[in-house]
Amino acid sequence: MEEIIRPWRPEDAPALARTIGNPRLRRYLSGRLPDPYTEDDARAFIHLMNTAGDGAYGYAVVYGGECVGSVTITRGEDVFCRSGELGCYVAEELWGRGLATRAVRAACERVWGGSDLLRIYAQAFAPNAASLRVLEKAGFTHEGTLRSAVFKQGEAYDLEVWGLLRPEAGL
Repeated sequence: MEEIIRPWRPEDAPALARTIGNPRLRRYLSGRLPDPYTEDDARAFIHLMNTAGDGAYGYAVVYGGECVGSVTITRGEDVFCRSGELGCYVAEELWGRGLATRAVRAACERVWGGSDLLRIYAQAFAPNAASLRVLEKAGFTHEGTLRSAVFKQGEAYDLEVWGLLRPEAGL
């Protein structure tokens, strides 16, 4: 079976910039992302992922050998140092094919195998049904709802929190 995630490569920058440039994809992503998101922004992100050490685990999501998205797990700080926050997206033209679910599972397996993290969690905007389904299918448990926790483009959204513990991952 073809590899679903791999380390970032500098030549992934154009594909990454195109993917994040899609307003439909950005709708439920962090407002900290530059807009427009340029190839320079993509190169900076790729460099960060390739040099972050134990603080962040970042992988390109690949389909047909090409970069089509991203999956990251970022270690928390202080008392949260054994937890990692998951983020994932894939290009719109590949939505609904199970690619994000497979990428999330693969990234979690790699991180469990090479770190001391005890918990991986994700926070998703409540209306983002596709992301909520990805987390459910990847084995995460719904842990709660943070009401009106995020505000983006003039609208407040609930935030759904999902978690996966190392023992639940079979390790």
